[in-house]
Order: sequence, then structure tokens, then C-alpha cells
Amino acid sequence: MTNADITPDFVIIGAGSAGCVLANRLTENGRFSVALLEAGGSDARFFVQLPLGYGKLFYDPAVNWLYRTEPDPGLAGQRDHWPRGRILGGSSSINAMVYIRGHAEDYREWGRAAPGWGWDEVLPAYRAMEDTEAGADEWRGAGGPLFVSANRRGLHPLVKDYIAACEQTGLRHNPDFNGADQEGAGIYQMTIKGARRNSAARAFLRPAMRRPNLTVITRAQATRILFEGRRAVGVEYVQGGQIRQIRARREVILSGGAVNSPQLLELSGVGDGARLQALGIPVVQHNPNVGEHLSDHQGINYTWRMKVPTYNAILRPWWGKLWVGMQYFLTGGGPLAKSINHGGGFFRTSPDQPRPNMQLYFQAFSTLIPKEGERPLLTPDPFNGLSIGLSNCRPTSRGSIHLTTPDPLAHPRIVANAFSTNHDVQEMLAAVKFLRQIASRPAFSRLVEEELRPGPDCVTDDQLIEDFRLRSGTVYHPSCTARMGQDAADSVTDPRLRVHGVAGLRVCDASAFPNLIAGNTNAPAMLMGWRGAELILADHS
Repeated sequence: MTNADITPDFVIIGAGSAGCVLANRLTENGRFSVALLEAGGSDARFFVQLPLGYGKLFYDPAVNWLYRTEPDPGLAGQRDHWPRGRILGGSSSINAMVYIRGHAEDYREWGRAAPGWGWDEVLPAYRAMEDTEAGADEWRGAGGPLFVSANRRGLHPLVKDYIAACEQTGLRHNPDFNGADQEGAGIYQMTIKGARRNSAARAFLRPAMRRPNLTVITRAQATRILFEGRRAVGVEYVQGGQIRQIRARREVILSGGAVNSPQLLELSGVGDGARLQALGIPVVQHNPNVGEHLSDHQGINYTWRMKVPTYNAILRPWWGKLWVGMQYFLTGGGPLAKSINHGGGFFRTSPDQPRPNMQLYFQAFSTLIPKEGERPLLTPDPFNGLSIGLSNCRPTSRGSIHLTTPDPLAHPRIVANAFSTNHDVQEMLAAVKFLRQIASRPAFSRLVEEELRPGPDCVTDDQLIEDFRLRSGTVYHPSCTARMGQDAADSVTDPRLRVHGVAGLRVCDASAFPNLIAGNTNAPAMLMGWRGAELILADHS
């Protein structure tokens, strides 16, 4: 069956962080029509809009692809859980809402790999995109469509003790990780507005949906890009059990993310020729980089039992839930109005590192006791627990994402390859030792009753390595599986996001990152949509 009702200029596959921005910007001037396909449904759900409600979405198949990796030797043979958003807004509708752009040098590396994506190009794009509550300066923007909360009010009292302990360890206070310098400890800015999640769908897509030149098609899972010769001309998708097609007058833009974009490229005949032929998929363009170069941040939490109240004391009991619920609905404040990651920071594991290579997360609660089918943010441990997490910023381990079957509805095979290089192992070993240094400083240690994870008996290098292999996992930043570059020998798209070797097809999402930035990836994924739209509009002016 063909969708003959519309033939838009552009068909965007995926209403995630980049796709929502693309849909907004490509329809803004009224010249072009856009159809946006999304495999999931509406983001108008209570636990999506409630900032702390994301724990309820962690295992919810209604909004989540629920991917799992292959058993990973680097994680002691475990299969890691990869939540990815299957909903308007994509992963920006189910994430922890931390807004980090990355280090300036990350983008200078981007610019060397893909001219046009250097710091001098992306900084003006970020400033135009943002409406930062902290106010505009030479680094930050105001008046853009994306409100970014400064997150300075209603923080847990222990945040100041955490920052003081970091300062006692030599890590200075940093008032803005997205400002002049990334290094230091401080408070995370959030994509939260008016006590509600400010996802890419809310900030960019909802305003654009009022325009007549945008058509949003939900519960429509793309199964194949349609080619005429070597030109992409449309998309085949499944909706309500029916196979449908939609044609594009100008371009097809793939914004499915680090998992779905390489999956759909391979389903459509773009990828390693031998791999595709073995699955019976006709080859349109041989490119063995599709699905390769997977890069992701790995993280671990250390947890303590505290002598003073943490959020466990108020979020665990029924009366506490009632209290924070009333606080949220009556005042728009309280712990439900925020992410659990109030504070954090960036540090170097050794002085010879040219820039921070580790990220910190401060959480005034703990969830050591699991709850089946849920990440129990709203039901923490029955004692005053506190966690500080960390993740690597620039891992050298690389994985892959590939089809194992031509069935377009089957999940691809994800090989994460966590801690597969000695560099990553030694870096994490140094990082957990630094984490314990923070915890040993008077500002923090005076409040601690005991270390619970990994516990005081875990002290040798071998024990620490064994522990982080057993307890580490993704911090949900997969990237680079359809990366851009100047040469098809080591990339999938060119610096204008056009897929090498074919016409009418671009990839615009985190899969196109040339390399993984230092920090949370939602901001740079939205940047991909913003900057990508600039390139597309320029090419069709």
C-alpha cells in the first residue's frame, strides 16, 4: 500500500533528539514540506512529563526499544540493558535530562574529521538553539527554542558537601560545565521547564506540529529506504500491521539514532556487501563502516550508608511519596521536579591528561535493592544511602551493531566491547581510586557511616578491576555507528551528512558523530539536528 495522500519534500525517519529539531527547522520558513515517521507513540504520558518519572520508563516497552547487548567479556560476561526511546522525543523523552555540550576540544576534533563541525561552527549553533536560564554570554545563548534550567534551587543539602569534598581533593568548583571550561565539580543544568521534562519533542516538535507543512506519522516503523538506482526516493514502513510507503521529492533523512540508523541502512542495502549478501539483502552501496566504530561511555556507582537523611528517607515511605507528590503538584518543586543527578563534574585521572577524561554524577539516594522491571528512582533503599557515579569520557574500546536477520522488526546484534582496551581499564582503575579520595575528605567522610559498594574489603587493583567489570554498564550514550568524515574508507557520511555513494539520503543523529564527546549526548544530538538543518537548507536554497 502506498501513502498517496502526501509526497513531502523531506521524509525524516525518527522523531528523536535530532529528528525533532530537523522537523522544526526544515518547516520553519514554509518553503518545504516534511513528513516525520516515528516507530513509537505520543509523549503525552505522565511519567514522561514528570522529571523524576524516568525510572518508570527504564523497562517500559510502550516507550522503550529495550535493547540488550551480546554477553560482554569486559563486563564479566553480562548482557547490558540498553534503553532507547521509542516515542516522540526519542531518548530525550526517557533520559535523565542532564544538559552537557562537551569539551571545546571534542569539537575541534570533529572539525578536523569533518570540516564545518569545528568549535567555531558549533558554538554559534548552540547559542542560537539555547534559551539558558543562567543568562547569555559569549558561551551560552538566550532566546532560542530550547530552555535549559540552571538548576540552582531546591537541591538536596548534601550537594554542597559533595562540592566541598571535591574542592578538598583539588577539583575546583565550576559554576557552568557548558561555559569557558569543563573541568571541576558543580551543579548540572537540566532540560526541565516549568517542572516538566523539556524533551526535544516539547521544545522543537510540538511548536512545529502547528504548521500545515509538517505531517507526523506515529507508530510507523521504517523497514526499508526505497531506492531508484542509487538514489533514495522514499521509505517503506509498517503501521498497524500494514506495509506502507511514502515518497520524498527531495531527500530521505535518517535520524533513528546509533542503533536504528545503521540497522535501517543495512536493511536497505547500504553496508558491508558480504554481510548483506549473506542475509539475502541486495547491495545498493558497499560500505563496511556501517554499524562499526560504536563508542559508548561506561559508568559505575559507589554507594555509602549515610549518617544524615538522603532522598531515600522521603521517597521510600508511603507518607513521603504523598508529601513529595503534594509538593510537586501544589508548588512545582521538590525532588519529583528534578533529575536525581543534582551535581557532578569532570576530572583528569592524571595531570598529563590534556583535558578531563572522567565524568562524575552525584545522587543523594541509592538503589542497591533491585525492583523487578523498574529502575526504582521512586522507591529507593530503606536506609539513608547515597551514590557517586563516574563514567569515562573518551573510551578507546569500540563495538558494533549489525543485522543477524533480514527481518526488519528484529533487534540488531549489539556488541558493546566495554573495557576491551587496557587504556580503558587503567583509566577506570585510576578514576575509582580518585572517587574514594573524594569520599575520604572531611566534608564528606564526616557524614558517612560505611561504604556499601564495593565495600571496604575491595582494595587491591585486581579487586577494583573485578568490581567495575561486574558492576559497570552503559550510561546510555551510544554513538558513531554511521559516523561522518571526508573519506568513505573510514566513514558513512560526508561532512554534510550525505551517505557516501548514494544520492538523496543523509544521516543526522548521534550515529553520525565523528567521535564520542565528553559528557551526556542529548545536547550534541540536538545540535546534529540544528546544524544538519542548516546544511540541508543551504543545499536546497
